[in-house]
Amino acid sequence: MRQHLLNETTADVYRRSVTEGVDRVAAKLATTERPHTGISVDELAPVVNGIDLDTPLADVSAALAELEDVYLRDAVYFHHPRYLGHLNCPVVIPAVVGEAVLSAVNSSLDTWDQSIGGTLIERRLIDWTARRIGLGEGADGIFTSGGSQSNFHALLLARDEACRVVMKRALDAGIRLTKAEVLPKLRIFASEAGHFSVQKSAAMLGLGYEAVIAVPVDRNRRMDTSVLALELETCAAEGLFPMAVVATAGTTDFGSIDPLPEIARLAGEHSAWMHVDAAYGCGLLVSPTRRHLLDGIEHADSVTVDYHKSFFQPVSSSAMLVRDRDTLRHATYHADYLNPRRMAEERIPNQVDKSIQTTRRFDALKLWMTLRIMGADGIGSLFDQVVDLAAAGHEVIAADPRFEVVVEPQISTLVFRFLPGEEVPADLVDEAQLHARKALFASGEAVVAGTRVDGKQYLKFTLLNPQTTTADIAAVLDLLAAHAEQFLGESLAVHR
Repeated sequence: MRQHLLNETTADVYRRSVTEGVDRVAAKLATTERPHTGISVDELAPVVNGIDLDTPLADVSAALAELEDVYLRDAVYFHHPRYLGHLNCPVVIPAVVGEAVLSAVNSSLDTWDQSIGGTLIERRLIDWTARRIGLGEGADGIFTSGGSQSNFHALLLARDEACRVVMKRALDAGIRLTKAEVLPKLRIFASEAGHFSVQKSAAMLGLGYEAVIAVPVDRNRRMDTSVLALELETCAAEGLFPMAVVATAGTTDFGSIDPLPEIARLAGEHSAWMHVDAAYGCGLLVSPTRRHLLDGIEHADSVTVDYHKSFFQPVSSSAMLVRDRDTLRHATYHADYLNPRRMAEERIPNQVDKSIQTTRRFDALKLWMTLRIMGADGIGSLFDQVVDLAAAGHEVIAADPRFEVVVEPQISTLVFRFLPGEEVPADLVDEAQLHARKALFASGEAVVAGTRVDGKQYLKFTLLNPQTTTADIAAVLDLLAAHAEQFLGESLAVHR
């Protein structure tokens, strides 16, 4: 079995095997005509479950041929212009080259003696991102697996900073508080359109879901700062502590950007940690034309960025950045077998000192390769194209009497709803949206997302592919309308 280990004796086998795998994927990409085949769970599950994992195949060729049947043939391909579903982007080739390199070398970005070079590259990219945000010379951060982990990490730091401040103030007043006494009084404020990971983080941090105060949004689906101001005042009046305000720069459903300068002012007045979830909107950091949409982000105490959304990177590639690197100590633990305290004293750069994870992939290499080949403006111009597309797509939907669109997009998401041409019960109209989305997915012709707005079911285009055109948008609208109309026709016929 040693012939399967990657080393100096198997370099040629590695080259041939990977090349064969790349050839198969390239062939699929070149011939893909739909986002996916439309296969159902009931059709594919028996094929996967029928494979005997205890009986290996003869070689790489046989395994790849089998993989064609269980994965490659039916995978959802995000590069297709009619994939308009979730926040999944087509990826750039330089990043895929980086993925191939990091997988083979297999560095672990926890300690210096496992990732020489990789540690410095990651740190340089954190510094580069922090400068793009404007966090100042004291900034730092860490790469993570995704936006949910980045948000959790940021709120962990915010929690422990809040506990430290509250306990110190109490001690100065002659009152000794324990952390257990402070935790139930901490509150987090986030837009009702913010990401669910804020609520999950609160629960995992021992605060409970009820610690998150959902702030209503305005007509543009941005946090209503007048309500935020009242909620912060109420919090203080009730003897509670505003631990953090989470602003969103690119909500999942609407792509809306909260009013960052005003939120920063309010957070500062109430000594609350300001976190900006820019997992989606971080592409604006490199936009040649729209960087101003993130004005105010420079006041944040922490920021989440997902390069695997708007920087066109393969999953996973995310980071959490902080204004004050000293706050990262709240996630630091020195283990004698890994990163003993003496290493910090010797200024050995161990990334595990500031990470929630221990073993961690060298995901930063993908972004490094992308910047070195395409440059920041190259990435930003691609993101600008999808933002331009969303604006044009909004015009297409707004002009189509079969649909209503919720809000004009700030980034690249369009939320809309099919409108029947006759009086139809409200529950059937909701079911028509669900049916249209499901039927479209089953056909394999396109993929769209869905959500609920003000209690009603809506459809959603998430645009992250510069290859998508307004013609694609119009064609998918026609498909959705046809499915919805067929459903309503059949349903109304039964009711009559």
